[in-house]
Amino acid sequence: MSVFGKLFGAGGGKAGKGGPTPQDAIQRLRDTEEMLSKKQEFLETKIEQELTAAKKHGTKNKRAALQALKRKKRYEKQLAQIDGTLSTIEFQREALENANTNTEVLKNMGYAAKAMKAAHDNMDIDKVDELMQDIADQQELAEEISTAISKPVGFGEEFDEDELMAELEELEQEELDKNLLEI
Repeated sequence: MSVFGKLFGAGGGKAGKGGPTPQDAIQRLRDTEEMLSKKQEFLETKIEQELTAAKKHGTKNKRAALQALKRKKRYEKQLAQIDGTLSTIEFQREALENANTNTEVLKNMGYAAKAMKAAHDNMDIDKVDELMQDIADQQELAEEISTAISKPVGFGEEFDEDELMAELEELEQEELDKNLLEI
């Protein structure tokens, strides 16, 4: 199935209850990440092309240089939006993968609990109660650990956009100065 077919809901891929399976959703998110990464590469190339055009026109043709810089700014804005979208999609995919793993772990724990119960059928009820309490305690501990592990560390870490832009402008100015010295 094509990337567009997956993105826009063409075809199968539905679970028995009518919703998408975790694997289908994870794959769609990966496909979307891949598409956005390609778009990032494209925009980065366009930004470089516009910067080159602005440098080329420089003082000879200010209007053309300004137009190139305007296009570069638009591409940079699109790139920043894609960066944010990509971060959100990556976070969502990772959360879904963790949820899928937790589901599998829980199924296996249920299977093990059934096997344990069958193995202890001949035990008296006090021993069975004690064992089941131990299992419940371990399940609770496992859930606490899973919850602690699943909390994103550093997600949402913010950077000062003005500082980043100033640093970028400084780098661009250094490049322009270097090129002017070579002329």
